Amino acid sequence: MAPKTTGSGRAQPKSSRRVGRYTPPEQSGRYTRPVPTKVRRSARWYGPLIVFMMVFGILMILLNYLTVLPGAVSVWYLITGLVIIFAAFMMATRYR
Repeated sequence: MAPKTTGSGRAQPKSSRRVGRYTPPEQSGRYTRPVPTKVRRSARWYGPLIVFMMVFGILMILLNYLTVLPGAVSVWYLITGLVIIFAAFMMATRYR
C-alpha cells in the first residue's frame, strides 16, 4: 500500500520559473543586438584593390610564360603571381 501524501500531492515542489510563458529575449539574456550597417561596409578602395591584385597576378603569370619579364622564365614570377591571386581571394572573402 502506498503512503498517504499530505498537502498538494506533488512529488516535487513547484518551480519558481514559469514554463510555457513568453519572456522577451532581452529579459531572458538571449538577445544579441544586430551590428549597425555602417560597421559592415568595406572601404571604397577595397573592391578595386581586389580586382587589381587578381589582374596583376594573372598578368605576371602570363608575361612570365611569354618571356616578357626580365630574367627569362622563372619559377619566382609564377609563385609571386599565385601568391598575389591567393591574397586577393582571401581579401574577397572579407569584402562587404
